[in-house]
Amino acid sequence: MKRTTKLILAGAMTAALSGCASAPETIDELQTARAVVPQVEASPRAGVAATYISDARKALDRANQLAERGGNVEQIKHEAQVASLNAEIANERIMTAEAQEQIQKGQAERQAVLLEVREREARQRARQAEMEKERASSLEQELAELKAKPTERGMVLTLGDVLFDVGKSTLKPGAYQTIERVAEVLKEDPNRRVTIEGHTDSTGAEEYNQQLSERRAQAVEMALLERGVQRSQIVAIGKGESFPVASNENAAGRQQNRRVELIFADTASNVAAE
Repeated sequence: MKRTTKLILAGAMTAALSGCASAPETIDELQTARAVVPQVEASPRAGVAATYISDARKALDRANQLAERGGNVEQIKHEAQVASLNAEIANERIMTAEAQEQIQKGQAERQAVLLEVREREARQRARQAEMEKERASSLEQELAELKAKPTERGMVLTLGDVLFDVGKSTLKPGAYQTIERVAEVLKEDPNRRVTIEGHTDSTGAEEYNQQLSERRAQAVEMALLERGVQRSQIVAIGKGESFPVASNENAAGRQQNRRVELIFADTASNVAAE
């Protein structure tokens, strides 16, 4: 009796060992699938790979069910491998989506920075334009205080012949107060240009009058240069007796014709031509 019992126990142990060999407790493929499938399922971007995640879950469920029933190990491994493969594909899809989001985010940030720069530059240009407008208005006001008058050629300031001795081209001391103020107007705005025109009456030889008008225009030019005005801002020309503003038949008219005119423009293109 005892001998029979020992034989049965030995047979049971052999069967158990045989069963363990056919269905081991640990299957590496199944353990891997159980680890990776939940990870992709938990991803915030799981929606971009929903089909692959679904297939991975189904295969893992089948592998688990087979393992619980003590099913065929090879089938369990197969289903587990299918689950892991789908999880891997899903993970690649998720990583690609993340990379694209980062690229789009970078582009959006770059566009935001560019937009901010453009807006800042626009504000700076607007402010600069406003400042230029204010400065131009201030300069026009200062010229107006000097008795300059607006014309088609620009603002024109007339210096009468009282600033020179008769027949001479040397400025009298009384002229320098006006010259000082004109110099300040030009130095405040380097873009402003002035054309200095010398004019005479018709008394005397025409050639002499031409030379006298040139010397007087040059005398005013030199006075401005000495006070810091840039040479590029000035054009000095003599017009002689060719452009009277009054009759040369009387003393009052001739006095008006003996003059130096300063024509102011904002840019070089507006400087009066010789």
